Amino acid sequence: MTDQPLWTPSPERVAASNMAAFMKFLDDRHGTALADFAQLHRFSVDRMEDFWAAVWDFCGVIADTRGDTVIADKGKMPGARFFPGARLNFAENLLRHTGGEGDAITFRGENRVRARLTNAELRDQVSRLQQALAAAGVKEGDRVAAFMPNMPEAVVAMLATASIGATFTSCSPDFGVQGVVDRFGQVEPKVLVCCDGYFYNGKVIETLPRISDIVGFLPTVERVVVVPYASEQPDIAAVPRATSLADFVAPFAAKPLAFARLPFNHPLYILYSSGTTGVPKCIVHGAGGVLLMHLKEHVLHGDVKPGDRLFYFTTCGWMMWNWLVSGLAAGATLLLYDGSPFVDRGRVLFDYADAEGMTHFGTSAKFIDALAKAGVEPAKTHRLERLRTMFSTGSPLAPEGFDYVYASVKKDLCLSSISGGTDLVACFAGGAPILPVWRGEMQCRMLGMKVEVWSDEGKPLEGEKGELVCTAPFPTMPLGFWNDPDGNRYRAAYYGKYENVWCHGDWSAVTPHGGMVIYGRSDTVLNPGGVRIGTAEIYRQVERLDEVVESIVVGQDWQGDVRVVLFVKLRDGLELDAALVKRIKDTIRNNTTPRHVPAVVAQVGDIPRTKSNKIVELAVRAAVHGQPVKNMDVLANPEALEQFRNRPELAS
Repeated sequence: MTDQPLWTPSPERVAASNMAAFMKFLDDRHGTALADFAQLHRFSVDRMEDFWAAVWDFCGVIADTRGDTVIADKGKMPGARFFPGARLNFAENLLRHTGGEGDAITFRGENRVRARLTNAELRDQVSRLQQALAAAGVKEGDRVAAFMPNMPEAVVAMLATASIGATFTSCSPDFGVQGVVDRFGQVEPKVLVCCDGYFYNGKVIETLPRISDIVGFLPTVERVVVVPYASEQPDIAAVPRATSLADFVAPFAAKPLAFARLPFNHPLYILYSSGTTGVPKCIVHGAGGVLLMHLKEHVLHGDVKPGDRLFYFTTCGWMMWNWLVSGLAAGATLLLYDGSPFVDRGRVLFDYADAEGMTHFGTSAKFIDALAKAGVEPAKTHRLERLRTMFSTGSPLAPEGFDYVYASVKKDLCLSSISGGTDLVACFAGGAPILPVWRGEMQCRMLGMKVEVWSDEGKPLEGEKGELVCTAPFPTMPLGFWNDPDGNRYRAAYYGKYENVWCHGDWSAVTPHGGMVIYGRSDTVLNPGGVRIGTAEIYRQVERLDEVVESIVVGQDWQGDVRVVLFVKLRDGLELDAALVKRIKDTIRNNTTPRHVPAVVAQVGDIPRTKSNKIVELAVRAAVHGQPVKNMDVLANPEALEQFRNRPELAS
């Protein structure tokens, strides 16, 4: 921790921010002269009903009615209901800024495909698909599934689905047959939207053979709508019940959109847990909660304004896709990208940023670390004139990652490390445009989120590590899990540890600056000799070394205790020797404690990860202990797991 922040917003930037305007809005409405973010946050959790009503009005939510009640049963978690009398439509609110000229969406598929949709074109495409879905029998509550790259047609499919009041669910086309069936098979979609293939690292990956197999396991699918992407006219004859997108919408001319205004908690999305420890949980999220939470995060925390150009590197299988598309509600143009982020030696996304005037660049901590390891310096090769905010999530951003961004990307930049999850399709901690950025810290706890750090005994901790909890309701508490009629699985997932309190499963701490640090998942916390260690604490040290590309650490049961085992992936051509093992251990010992030092350091050729690019510590731990790993299909590189089985250095 340093004595000075890495970045401080100028007074002019603070004054021009949406957050400052919101504070004035609150003052005008309630006579609350809030001096700073700390006071604003306190207001947002102490006066939650006033706060969420103000977010609704400040952001201009479109609805038949807001209703008189803001939070019903507000003492219950789960059970609290936000705006129980409101009726709205999610798609209508996302499309409300698309009446004028200009771009709604731009798209790049690596360096091979480029496209853009104007506001008028987006509305027309949503109108035609809306009509086609309705003609195909899709109605309120039905499910539409998308097996799609992150391309404009995926956004169109979501908006058309939501406009009717149907429920949208998606995963990315790099999933295998079983991974898709494990997800979509549970929720029984009526229509499947897919593409013929996609590009990755210069290669064409065909998907139609997999789609044929997938449809065979999804008897509820009545229509398969195929979007051409990898080829102009794909041969879809072998896909059961398939039609091309062009033929599906051909009978319908664009007309003014109609929107079904439905209750606040009408099911909008079904998202999925990672599925690395069992069949994925199907998490149901409501339209109003997602809209309100994302408006708060985009407009207030992200300072997204009409005309901004918002990018996040994501796939349709990660919640950040759902988060990204909500940027339309703030008036942003969406910048979509599909493919490898390392095309043209890591320049492709920064080329995109310059070409399109990107204002908000969203990525993962792993991507930032990879750029640093590769010596990429966008500050020297790109203008990045309009870029003012960079988001990072997926895993904790190491302090060295903060250093890299300010040294090698851009100095005048709000670097917002954010953390939340699929479970809430939103954030518990993140950024704020009126706060400084401190090295290694998320800037703040999010507005309206009563986030604390608790001990195992349920006592609040200050400056100590513990469980990240939320002690008051928030709008995106899931409606529940699919096929969990009594709610037992849902309650056990989040409310089983502490009564009436959401326990998120992150090992974390609140900093003296009021920010947060995440040290890893609670279920992967190491426990040698009874001392709890977050895995991120070790990664931050190991991955400082130039020789180490990436690492993964697990606890191995050993002689009645647990010992720390570290696996490292080294730069090409390097071999782990005694000298490097000593450097690794010394680096960890000198910057943490002797308890953090691994008992074993071993080299591997690759680190297994999910398709959303998260390393899988639990799967590696199972492999180390000779246990089966469930749902290998969710892994992007399942073959990497074999390196962790039957290793002689781990034999007891």
